[in-house]
Amino acid sequence: MLEIAAIRNNAEAVKQRLAVKNFKELNLIDEVLQLDEQRRATQTKLDENLAKQNVIAKEVGELFKQGKNEDAESKKAETAKLKEDSKQFEIDLAKAEDEIKDILVRIPNTPHSSVPLGKTPEENEVVKTVGEIPTLHEGAQPHWDLAKKYDLFDLELGVKITGAGFPVYKKQGAKLQRALISFFLDHAVEAGYMEVIPPHMVNEASAFATGQLPDKEGQMYVTKEEGFYLIPTAEVPVTNIVRDEILDTLPAKFTAYSPCFRREAGSYGKDVRGLNRVHQFDKVEIVQIVHPDKSYEVLEEMAKHVEVLLQKLELPYRVLRLCGGDMSFASALTYDFEVYSAAQKRWLEVSSVSNFETFQSNRMKVRFRDENKKTRLAHTLNGSALALPRIVASLLENHQTADGINIPAALQAYTGFKKIG
Repeated sequence: MLEIAAIRNNAEAVKQRLAVKNFKELNLIDEVLQLDEQRRATQTKLDENLAKQNVIAKEVGELFKQGKNEDAESKKAETAKLKEDSKQFEIDLAKAEDEIKDILVRIPNTPHSSVPLGKTPEENEVVKTVGEIPTLHEGAQPHWDLAKKYDLFDLELGVKITGAGFPVYKKQGAKLQRALISFFLDHAVEAGYMEVIPPHMVNEASAFATGQLPDKEGQMYVTKEEGFYLIPTAEVPVTNIVRDEILDTLPAKFTAYSPCFRREAGSYGKDVRGLNRVHQFDKVEIVQIVHPDKSYEVLEEMAKHVEVLLQKLELPYRVLRLCGGDMSFASALTYDFEVYSAAQKRWLEVSSVSNFETFQSNRMKVRFRDENKKTRLAHTLNGSALALPRIVASLLENHQTADGINIPAALQAYTGFKKIG
């Protein structure tokens, strides 16, 4: 949620940045400023009223001491009227604050100045491409056929147990999954992140705090009785660890493995073959809460962390800076990482690393004390490090040979085997 002071002080600049995100309701900026002006005027009246009550209260005390009871009672009657006015000012103030919040939650985060113009994924900026595209042997197969050949995961069995998009991992496929989770977690811990195991369901307040609500409720599964949301990413419960906190030290760094649940409504065609798009998947997340002056330096550091993982997995990848139209509601700047799927001959997204600046922390009220002991909102960042389904798909496809699938050297200590098949 944008800070009202930032909008008040830079209204036209905010509108210009929101236009980069192709936000159509720029009139909301003017509406929220008008409400803010009303709120501030009401606050001034309330403050003046309360100050006047304090002055009269002292006068009443003095009058009683002097035995001027009639004058004192007259003053008390004046105070009663002021108190009634105060109640109305408080009602008006609460109403204005609610109306301001209702508008603010509809306004996305302003994108960083480096975010390119654009409306579609095709307009994202390719920052770099690393690694050689492998040349596969004749008869190479996509990962869904390799899974059947080597009995690695079973989508049909998942349909029987739950429904489409819930794979069952088996044998070496299950062990590869477990190995990747440990591999990613170990590297995050070595990089200074504290490992946590969060709940896999969150309440409405947590989902609101990180920006999933009210923007992405259609993508999440929710329980009817309690109103708990199955997490779409560990970002949600992990970032909420610091909700309503004033942090003594920065940065705060967390990593977590969790299953992730996404409805992914409206997904059809080749994009949903095999593990390309599923409703339940495993992911290791990294989260940082940092000083505002450091957040873009930290963003580059987190992006480098993801790059190292992909290099160790011997996968060709590219880094994209998302254009305004392809960014999330809450992000100020996002790097997407895509690996090349050699059998499918296409790039697959495996990670997003984002800086949210104060957008989440303003909702969560996560603060720190600066050198002047003043409380300020921290910046929040997170990234996938990494999401497993498309990593598994690319590993199987890119490392396949005529007589099996080779496991990258860095992963062999975790799998306990060098080859599938």
